[in-house]
Amino acid sequence: MTDTLATGTARTDRERMLGRRRERVGPGGDPVAPGTPEPRDETSSNGVVLDCGWGRLVFGQTFGEQVDVADVLRSEAVGARDICIYLRDPHVLVSRLPDELFIDPSLTYRLPLGERRPAAAASGAVSGLTIRPLRDADDADAVNRIYARNGMVTAPVEVLVANAASDRFLHLVAEAATGEVVGTITGVDHVAVFADPERGASLWCLTVDFNTAPPGTGQSLLTALADRLDERGRAFVDLSVLAENSGAIRLYERLGFHRTGTLCVKRKNPINERLFLPATPEGYDELNPYAKIVADEAMRRGIRVEVTDPRWGELRLTSGGRTVHTRESLSELTSAVAMSRCDDKRVTRRILTQAGLSVPRGCTATGDADDLAFLTDVGPVVVKPARGEQGNGITVGVRMPEALAAAVALARRFCPDVLIEELREGEDLRVVVIDHDVVAAAVRRPAQITGDGLHDVTELIERQSRRRAAATGGESRIPVDDMTREVVAEAGYRMHDVLPEGRVLTVRRTANLHTGGTIHDVTAELHPAIAEACVAASRALDIPVTGLDLLVPAPDRPEHVFIEANERPGLANHEPQPTAERFVDLLFPGTRAPQRLWSPSGTGGAP
Repeated sequence: MTDTLATGTARTDRERMLGRRRERVGPGGDPVAPGTPEPRDETSSNGVVLDCGWGRLVFGQTFGEQVDVADVLRSEAVGARDICIYLRDPHVLVSRLPDELFIDPSLTYRLPLGERRPAAAASGAVSGLTIRPLRDADDADAVNRIYARNGMVTAPVEVLVANAASDRFLHLVAEAATGEVVGTITGVDHVAVFADPERGASLWCLTVDFNTAPPGTGQSLLTALADRLDERGRAFVDLSVLAENSGAIRLYERLGFHRTGTLCVKRKNPINERLFLPATPEGYDELNPYAKIVADEAMRRGIRVEVTDPRWGELRLTSGGRTVHTRESLSELTSAVAMSRCDDKRVTRRILTQAGLSVPRGCTATGDADDLAFLTDVGPVVVKPARGEQGNGITVGVRMPEALAAAVALARRFCPDVLIEELREGEDLRVVVIDHDVVAAAVRRPAQITGDGLHDVTELIERQSRRRAAATGGESRIPVDDMTREVVAEAGYRMHDVLPEGRVLTVRRTANLHTGGTIHDVTAELHPAIAEACVAASRALDIPVTGLDLLVPAPDRPEHVFIEANERPGLANHEPQPTAERFVDLLFPGTRAPQRLWSPSGTGGAP
């Protein structure tokens, strides 16, 4: 019914391979074993489902319960497009499964047949054009080529041929004088399918090759189909067209089609995304990856997204009567008190210590003998601004009094208050906790280069920096500054030295992503003791979303110390973990995907 003069459905190039079978799934969502025969049609006490190759037609009026329709739509094959038509109260079903189903934004038009058929719909011959049934695999290949050129879902060749031979379908093609197939249309005879008491029919996949089809090909196909349905004694033929396709609508109205109130229901799948996702908001393209991942997840759920400040990464998200402002992963749900606890590393340390959690020994720099006494007592230290982010002003591995004074002076450029902590060895671990639940964990490693025996250290750093920038949308770069030169020198190299082939050289002390660090997912390996400690830390700080930084000998061992807490962790750094999904769950719990199938009694799962 969805005429492709009106609606094309995009697919990947791989999916467009002619005649290729798609992966199929059963009602429970499990893949169907290769070699299982393709379904033709399914007629049972639950209702009628007709396989069209590109997807299935689900005749809603033949089902006794809406839950049975939901079961069928959930069993949709990967890469297919199922359509439910003539369902009573489709809006009720969609309201119960809004994360899975949607009302197709199309209009349904009906052409009366028989004595009531308008005269305008009885003419449409084009000179040199032959309208005939689809006959064989060559015709099916040609039809699939036209589908693919128009961004439509293709169908297995054998299914198209078998359907064309059935009285359920009237699959016609338009053949030019050259013998080339330049257009196609599919009719479905409802009487042949399920003994329709209304004697109806429907029209699907009307499309032409716009490069080779002569003007009027689409009208000729439509007229020929109506003639054949007329001969069968059918009362009407229905079609649906996207509401935005004014050109196709004008054609149908000119031919005598009139609007009906019929609605179609479809499943939210990648093919249908453009039909149910909101339009991209103004300013979206200017967002950084950390804000864009939140916007993408919100739009996927049908939440309205307004970009209020693209450079700042600020969004206004609205669903129903609820509106939440966010800046990347920071939202109104994080209180000013919780934010201030993370903002000052000394306060973070104090709160975590009071909660019985482990932190390195530390003190506030005074600039006098107390600093030296602390250095003498604990050995190598880390010097950092008490307030700051992105690794600015941090010096790692300070051992000498002169270096300590220099490090404190550097840190004070970013904050007047400076924290001195004992240096603890281990992996730099970031754990993301959302709604007091661990969602992701990753080990962060400082920027490294690998020698090729040809280029010097500076050139290798610049190359790696360009790669990191490209991979992160410009967020991660390796600075060539005094710290980088110092780290390189400590490894025994100079910046103009050619690094031997295969030699891996760490060029930064900290694993901060903004200075070229890399991140490696270890969520599945995280030791339960660390996970429990991180949840306890989020509760002690009373913060709904946080990125906790720890030092650990290994993520699968229980030993750890907390370094700091971030009130605005970068969710985009932790794919494939569902950080954005859990964040939007927190903001709009009503949009969470249901875990069980809805049932009419209300006992079968979330509505």
